[in-house]
Amino acid sequence: MSSPRRRIETDVMKLLMSDYEVTLVNDNMQEFYVRFHGPSDTPFAGGVWKVHVELPDQYPYKSPSIGFMNRIFHPNIDELSGSVCLDVINQTWSPMFDMINIFEVFLPQLLRYPNPTDPLNGEAAAMLMREPTGYESKVKEYVSRYATKEAADVATDGSSSDDDMSSVESFSDDDEAPGLEL
Repeated sequence: MSSPRRRIETDVMKLLMSDYEVTLVNDNMQEFYVRFHGPSDTPFAGGVWKVHVELPDQYPYKSPSIGFMNRIFHPNIDELSGSVCLDVINQTWSPMFDMINIFEVFLPQLLRYPNPTDPLNGEAAAMLMREPTGYESKVKEYVSRYATKEAADVATDGSSSDDDMSSVESFSDDDEAPGLEL
């Protein structure tokens, strides 16, 4: 069995060699940002998000922390902190999964099939259940306002510290990307 350090290096190298734009924080393979594009055929299509990833020392035996840095309107993503509520990351993570799975399968599936019965964003969940058309319109509005390439470029973690992280939640950031108002 390979060591967690080697697995981290392997998974991050796979991500770096993929089509994803990856930016390491201080050349550290355990903390980085990935530019994530909304899946086509969804209201998130055309959106660009900066996703913060932090790999714990015990990765892949312990799940990564994932958080959207620029705002997104989705029942299972906290609008302000960017925390992601996704069972496969938070509860059922397996060492068989890797970082590519998160960006090619898990996050696109989450955006395609939101779960309004387990929300982090109650407003989005209620709107999805009661007014699906209104929900779709609001998602598209957020995409055009907060999920542009420019918004992803300026999205920062501002006042974040290690205390803002947890093994099952994700990164916290300021209320919104600088210069963008709701």
